Amino acid sequence: MNRWILLFVLACFSQAANAVLKIEITEGIEGATPIAIVPFNWSGTARLKDADISTIVSSDLARSGKFSPVAEKDLLARPQRAEDIHFKTWRIAGVDHLVIGSVQMASANMFKVEFRLFNVYRGEQVLGYSFNASRATLRTTAHQISDLIFEKLTGLPGAFNSRIAYVTSSGKPVEYRLQVADTDGYNPQTLLTSKEPIMSPVWSPDGSSVAYVSFESGMSAIFIHNIHTGVREKIASYKGVNSAPAWSPDGKTMALTLSKDGNPDIYIVSLQNKSLRRLTKHWGIDTEPAWMPDSRSLVFTSGRSGKPQLYEISLDSGSRPRRLTFDGNYNANASVSADGKMIAFVHGASNSYKIAVLNKDTRIMQVLTDGPLDESPDFAPNGTMVLYASQDRGRAVLAAVSTDGKQRQRLALSDGEVREPSWAAKRN
Repeated sequence: MNRWILLFVLACFSQAANAVLKIEITEGIEGATPIAIVPFNWSGTARLKDADISTIVSSDLARSGKFSPVAEKDLLARPQRAEDIHFKTWRIAGVDHLVIGSVQMASANMFKVEFRLFNVYRGEQVLGYSFNASRATLRTTAHQISDLIFEKLTGLPGAFNSRIAYVTSSGKPVEYRLQVADTDGYNPQTLLTSKEPIMSPVWSPDGSSVAYVSFESGMSAIFIHNIHTGVREKIASYKGVNSAPAWSPDGKTMALTLSKDGNPDIYIVSLQNKSLRRLTKHWGIDTEPAWMPDSRSLVFTSGRSGKPQLYEISLDSGSRPRRLTFDGNYNANASVSADGKMIAFVHGASNSYKIAVLNKDTRIMQVLTDGPLDESPDFAPNGTMVLYASQDRGRAVLAAVSTDGKQRQRLALSDGEVREPSWAAKRN
């Protein structure tokens, strides 16, 4: 919603803080799979509260909405070895799966982490791995374990060991920050601080860089920022609008919105030689491009029908856009799932803006959220969740909803506001 308006008028951010995002599960799924995560056995060092593997794994799986971890205080037993597990007792308690593990200090800053996943009803191990981790990467290792368990039990890749990008602001005058963090809100890293607005962060396909729009010069410009080196490169700073960057899945080109030739239209820029190709040409505003996974077409927002609607256009020369949405008078800001089967977007009706998904094959639309001011949807890499910006008691927060609308969570700063979320396809 805001990106459409911001082609003409900048929206204002209010208070925010440079702090860890706190996650609150606001709605769970009935019938989620019961799983017990036994506290890992730590040897050579005390259990580290901020990097406790079992706690992190339990939290990850709970956030997915597909699992219901047994609370630590309610565990029937705390087996440390396979031979200590009494499967019948766990079966009677209704637990489907059990995880045990250990963390052994190998040297001053290195740990050996092991885990095993058991099918309680079959009474057998179904997964087991060993990792070497430093003190700094223990949380990452925990997310890797969560991904492995999730994939083994659902058949879908996990998305816990990834990162998100977002924009916060604070102070008077306002100071804007572009930040990245783990998907559970930990390990926040500030990439850019500016007195001018920062918008539309989007991850590179390999997770090494973030592209965004900055107004630091007083005018809009698009930059690419390497999160490891801090090096950034200006991609577009033409006269007029420079907005809505979208990386192609192969990472070689970027779609963006420019008004350098008069009206806001979609252009494709080569990231190697910076050559430009104009893709759309219409009196209506064309903006917010989102790539299909095959890199052969784009979904974008256009006002050519009189109201913002979603269209798809092939990159083939001479192609005409095809309208995708017809319900409601406002459908904008698309995000395409990794398999290309679903499109998440902002659906506006009766002065309320909600997150919806469109099945590309059936053309059936499903509204996932309640509004009234939900925006900036972005699919999780595995397509099971949609991250978006929302309002909570008048304060800007991030939120996530499962693609069936049954599981919801809220990500908020303890003091301040946060907007413009983007979910990395992978961790680099």
